[in-house]
Amino acid sequence: MAEEHRSQVVNRDIGVEMRESFMDYAMSIIVSRALPDVRDGLKPVHRRILFAMSELGMSPDKPYKKSARIVGEVIGKYHPHGDSAVYETMVRMAQDFSLRYMLIDGHGNFGSIDGDMAAAMRYTEARLSKIAMEMLRDINKETIDFAPNYDGEEHEPIVLPARFPNLLVNGITGIAVGMATNIPPHNLGEVIDGVQALIRNPEITPLELMDYIKGPDFPTAGFLMGREGLRQAYTTGRGSVTMRARATIEDNNGKGRIIVHELPYQVNKARLVEKIAELVREKNIEGITDLRDESDRNGMRVVVELRRDVNPSVVLNNLYKQTQMQMNFGFNMLALVNREPRVLNLRDILYYYLQHQIEVIRRRTEFDLKKAEARAHILEGLRIALDHLDEVIALIRASQTTDIAREGLISRFSLSYDQAQAILEMRLQRLTGLEREKIEAEYAELQKKIAEYRAILADEQLVLQIISEELEEVKVKFGDERRTELIAGENEILDEDLIPREDVIISVTHSGYVKRLPVSTYRSQKRGGRGVIGMDTKDKDFVEHLFVSNTHHYLLFFTDKGKVYRLKAYEIPDLSRIARGTPIINLIQIEAGETVNAVIPVEAFEPDRYLFFATKQGVVKKTPLDDYSNIRKIGLIAINLREDDDLIGVKLTDGNQEIIMGTSQGMSIRFPEQDVRPMGRSATGVKGINTDNGDYVIGMDVVVPENEVLIVTAKGYGKRTPVTDYRIQSRGGKGIKTLNVTEKNGPIASLKIVQDDEDLMIMTALGTMIRTSMGGISTMGRNTQGVKLIHIRDDDSVATVTRVAKSDESDILDEIGEDGESIEMSSAIEPTDTENTPDDSSQE
Repeated sequence: MAEEHRSQVVNRDIGVEMRESFMDYAMSIIVSRALPDVRDGLKPVHRRILFAMSELGMSPDKPYKKSARIVGEVIGKYHPHGDSAVYETMVRMAQDFSLRYMLIDGHGNFGSIDGDMAAAMRYTEARLSKIAMEMLRDINKETIDFAPNYDGEEHEPIVLPARFPNLLVNGITGIAVGMATNIPPHNLGEVIDGVQALIRNPEITPLELMDYIKGPDFPTAGFLMGREGLRQAYTTGRGSVTMRARATIEDNNGKGRIIVHELPYQVNKARLVEKIAELVREKNIEGITDLRDESDRNGMRVVVELRRDVNPSVVLNNLYKQTQMQMNFGFNMLALVNREPRVLNLRDILYYYLQHQIEVIRRRTEFDLKKAEARAHILEGLRIALDHLDEVIALIRASQTTDIAREGLISRFSLSYDQAQAILEMRLQRLTGLEREKIEAEYAELQKKIAEYRAILADEQLVLQIISEELEEVKVKFGDERRTELIAGENEILDEDLIPREDVIISVTHSGYVKRLPVSTYRSQKRGGRGVIGMDTKDKDFVEHLFVSNTHHYLLFFTDKGKVYRLKAYEIPDLSRIARGTPIINLIQIEAGETVNAVIPVEAFEPDRYLFFATKQGVVKKTPLDDYSNIRKIGLIAINLREDDDLIGVKLTDGNQEIIMGTSQGMSIRFPEQDVRPMGRSATGVKGINTDNGDYVIGMDVVVPENEVLIVTAKGYGKRTPVTDYRIQSRGGKGIKTLNVTEKNGPIASLKIVQDDEDLMIMTALGTMIRTSMGGISTMGRNTQGVKLIHIRDDDSVATVTRVAKSDESDILDEIGEDGESIEMSSAIEPTDTENTPDDSSQE
């Protein structure tokens, strides 16, 4: 016996044993208790509570059940730890001041922001909240893996489907061995917008995501100060921001009072009031005469009464400095990725969540496909039986046993075991004509679903589209307004904050020089004035795009190669009135050979606005404006051009306009914008007009019914034609004739929608330019040649046609004669007046 005991003794160094045992313990704490999974943002105890409540059927439409019953279920089946740990976790999940979006709907006393403890679990009741059901949605469709529980008798999910990004939405705090996590809650709508942006642009950066996810959104609201801290936290996973209480100063019969309405996250209100009272007693803060907590069910209200002779702002600042009315929140975005702890930046968290959702949708689709195929398989057997009903009945009647009947059906009609069994179990009522029709209808519907499921599994873009749609449904159902207001830190002023918001005029020349000027620079002049010199352009250059914008608006620059670049208006150099401007290649990383042919000013990237594109080969595309909200410094592909194609025009629309296009050989087409469905940024587009060999599109514009279509040819001929002469057609056709192209007038060089109170600027390839009144151009029918607008030499041709607004004061270019005669372009071009900014070809 002694020999047997001695054989079980293992000699081991105590240092090695302690080290290995401690590491096993530490990893158990890290993986199985203290840190959340990046996919669902839950620790094991949270996950087990939600799953147990789901298994108990405690959905939002069912009555509340005792918290003690839930705790017992969790402890007995999934979480072998103390009941207080489980109940305290439950309580926090039901507190509206702890979670931004509560996962448990509590009934009873679940504590307060004053630090009051929740009632014992035998007194409180609970059930799942509505948004918690989104965490569990599709869990029964094999969307996630299950693992044995602690005793092997039950199975529990290792992660929840989590149909919204809970890690960011509700945040988490946890302390493990040698590491900790601290992730603040965020606004659901903003986080979902961030995921949508990641879907649209997989290369998006954390800083670009901050255009959507502004910062934490605490359930207790208040202020958040320090954007630089947010940038650091979202790009590195670690950082610190300052939270501040929301307080106002009121006058009370000549005396000031401070009213505290909202507190920083996780601040105990009762302790805060005690701290303020303590500071007053110790005379660390002077001037406070009374302190009352008037909070009730309608909201928080802590009143600080002040002496008449004190400055309320000074007292408030002292309260910020010496109490928890202002405190820091330290980001430490640590979570488990493949069961390993990792510090994640903002994009990392959304990326791993999105990958989880891709797997969830795929597994759900595979489950639905298997189920549909199994049912279709049974229906195929029933259809065979109904087609041979008499023979089937005879075979069954002649069989001695069920097994014999089943084998007979299998061998006679080549059925499977399941099909034969379904036929044997079929009720006689299924033999009626109506029931037969139901079987056929169900089978046809299943075939459609099977095809749909297979298409989803074969195309990741369809999977991403489903994720996007379902996230949007969650946002619409549960999204709400931001509570926490973001403000700049006391010592933090961004460069953009120093730029005043004011209207400016942006000008872009034909050769690519750009500048901005204050609106006041373009003073109004009396009729007959000589004008002011607006830009000292180089030879053979002129202002091609001229419009009013705001310093904080975005400018989108589109090039002929289908790329788009973005600048804020204040990033355009503010130069003198006569300055030529700055080469645009110095401001945006435009590639060699690219030419800017459209500039669109945008205040906000609204999803209900669209960019409408047209290319030289007649392709058109419509894309939501918000697809272009994140543009990198090196630009972004705005439209995927085919080989030997160029982008010739871009318009900003509301999705309900009419479009007109024209080709060099005199054809045109007018069609509703709705004929072009919205497409993604990387899409190529669809056919807008079908061109003959050698023909190509020279212009695209948005139709204004009361305006006219201007045609200018390469040899200087032109005309105006009423828009009503162009009937509406379907896109993709050859269109109708807009001008009779002959050797005399040459091919069409430009098509634009114009109005009488505009001027026309025409420039030739050799630099000759003329500015003439639109009213002086004849109005003619479609099938005509036009009249001469500018004399063109044999070796020259029209290169550019630009609309320029004409002010009521009839400002005249200093370098262009009042009669509009041709000149060699050699000096300045006069911009138009402030009040009549041109609706140039780059704008709607």
